[in-house]
Amino acid sequence: MLADLLPPGVVGVEAFGASAAAPLLGDEAAAVARAVPARRAEYAAVRACARDALELLGAGRPAVPSAPDRSPVWPAGVVGALTHCDGYRAAAVARADAWVGVGIDAEPLAALPAGVADLVMSHDERAAHAAGTWPERLVFSAKESVYKVWSPAVGTWLGFEDVRIGVGDGVFTAHVDRPGLGVDVLHGRWAAGRGLVVTALALPR
Repeated sequence: MLADLLPPGVVGVEAFGASAAAPLLGDEAAAVARAVPARRAEYAAVRACARDALELLGAGRPAVPSAPDRSPVWPAGVVGALTHCDGYRAAAVARADAWVGVGIDAEPLAALPAGVADLVMSHDERAAHAAGTWPERLVFSAKESVYKVWSPAVGTWLGFEDVRIGVGDGVFTAHVDRPGLGVDVLHGRWAAGRGLVVTALALPR
C-alpha cells in the first residue's frame, strides 16, 4: 500500500500481521524500558521497518531512538516518519537535502469514536464526508501525516483546527493556516484496504 503513495525519492517499508521479534539498538531501549512486552515488541518492529528503509536509502542500519516528545530521531541528513497500529507498521525516509519532511499515518478502517469527529474535523470537512464515500478516519490520518512533516521542520504545535483537508480519488490536499513551512498547501495520497486507511505526503525543498 505505502509504496504507491510515496513520490520518487522517498523510500517506504511496511509490514502486516503480528509484530515479529526484532532487536532494539542503542538508546532505543530507553524509550520503552518500562513498557509492557506488547508495546516493546511494537516499538521494536516499527524500528525494524525504519532500518530496512534506511538501508534502502543508503543510510545503513542505525538506531532510531526517540526524542523527549516521542518522535523518531533520524540520522543526520535524513528525514522520515513512522506509523503503527494493530497489525501494521511502516516507515518512510528521504534525503534531507531534497525533502523538508515526510509524513505517513495508518488508522483502522472504522468510524471515529463518538465525539472525536467534532474535535478533529471542521464543519466543512464533516459536510464533505457526509456527501462523499471516503473513510471518516481519512481526515484524522491526513492531519497526522501533516503534523509529522510540520513538527520536525517548524518545532511548534499544530492543531487539528489549523489544517483543512480536501479529499479526492486517492489524493488529498492539506491547507495549513499557520506560517512555518513556506507553503500553504501540501499534497498527499491515501489508500484504504486490509482494514486500514493509510495517508502519506512529502514536502520537497
